[in-house]
This record gives sequence, C-alpha cells and structure tokens, in this order.
Amino acid sequence: MDDDEKRLMPRIPKHMTAAASLALAACATTGGASPPTHKMQESAPMAHARFTYPETPVLTSGELAPAGDPAKAAEMNDRAPAWPLRFDKHNFSARCHDTLSCEVVYDDVRHGSEKPTRSSASYGPDYLKDWNGGHGGIRNFPPPARVVWTSKDGSAHEAEIDIGEIFSDQLVRHYVPREEVADVPNGQISVHPAILLEVNDRTIRVYMKAFIPTKHLQTPGNTLSAVRRDLVLVKTYTY
Repeated sequence: MDDDEKRLMPRIPKHMTAAASLALAACATTGGASPPTHKMQESAPMAHARFTYPETPVLTSGELAPAGDPAKAAEMNDRAPAWPLRFDKHNFSARCHDTLSCEVVYDDVRHGSEKPTRSSASYGPDYLKDWNGGHGGIRNFPPPARVVWTSKDGSAHEAEIDIGEIFSDQLVRHYVPREEVADVPNGQISVHPAILLEVNDRTIRVYMKAFIPTKHLQTPGNTLSAVRRDLVLVKTYTY
C-alpha cells in the first residue's frame, strides 16, 4: 500500500476492507476550474463514504462542449440522467503486479499470469493509466471473483472478492457534480462502468472507471474532451 493510501485509510485487520466506497466530489468556482480543495457533493446513499479526489480537477466552467443539432437532440430525447447515477451492467479487468503467479476468475473468465509479474513501480507512477475493462456487458452480479496468487515472498494466498457486495447499491463511483453531467439520449448513459481489480504483492485493490459526459471541456481547446474517465479507488484488502 502506498503512502497516500496509508494516509487516507485507518489501520484495519487483515482481510477487512478499507472504509466505505467513494462518492462524488467537485465544486465549481466562478471563472475557472475547481480548486484543489474540493467541496464534496454526495447523494444520500453515499453519506459517510470515504473520499479521494481526481488526479485533475473536474472543470465546471470555461469552454462549453460543442452544441449539437437541436433537432437531433429533440429526436434523441436528450435530457439529464436520473440521479444518482446507477448501473445494471459493467465491464471487468484484472491486473497482477509483484506476484510469482496470479489467477483471477470472474464471470467464468480467467485473468492473470502463471509467470512472475513485474512490480508496479517498474512501470512508473502512471502504471494504471488507460486501464479499462476488457470483459464487457456483465450483468450485475456474477459470483465473487476468485483470486489465487503467490506474493513476491513466496507466500500462497486465496481470496474471494465479492463485487456484488462492494457495489450492492449499484451506484456509479465518480467525481462529476450533478449540474455538470451533460444531457444524454433518453437520460441513459450508454457506456457501462469498468470494475477493475489489482493484485499487487499482498494487496488487492478494487477500482471503478466510468464514462461521464460533461457540459464543459475538460481539456481547454480539445473539443473531444467533454468527458471524465477517472479511476476511483473503492476498496482495499491487505493479506
């Protein structure tokens, strides 16, 4: 577990989870991006959740996303999605780092490697960048993910990670405030969130990454950037 996670999470017994899953956090300021100190915005079901924050602030002012054809928007019944955002299907992927062998089985699909895996540090600080769920269209929820691995010290481990229990509320974990989420056809965001499981030596982390369309460009000048795909740490287990 890295220093940031130690700072954010209390010490807990082995095989116990970290504090509750993440929720929505960001706040608009006049004339610019959200400040580094974010005002948390949450729905009632997410009350008392543990928060971490996006790598870059969610822009809630500045350049608006290009306006589409009003007639087409009317035809597609563009409107604000129901709040809070929920999901009934998801994608999944698993990665292993610093293991001598590692296997993750979820929804009858195997992930991992029988061979030793490199440390996450060897890939640099952005080792999780661009990680997405490769196994898609999974209806909520299959049986728990089965994880069998050998940590770098040679110790053998087995665990069941109950994805359905972690996400029992079926709420999408993200950082975009309600007023910044763009209107979408029939009020339905069509891209399913990715649930991502990382095995890293003696630690298992569960993340969510969701496609959230925004009203403002998240990279000024880039007309294709009206979207957030933040990686959100939801749960940590230490063995």
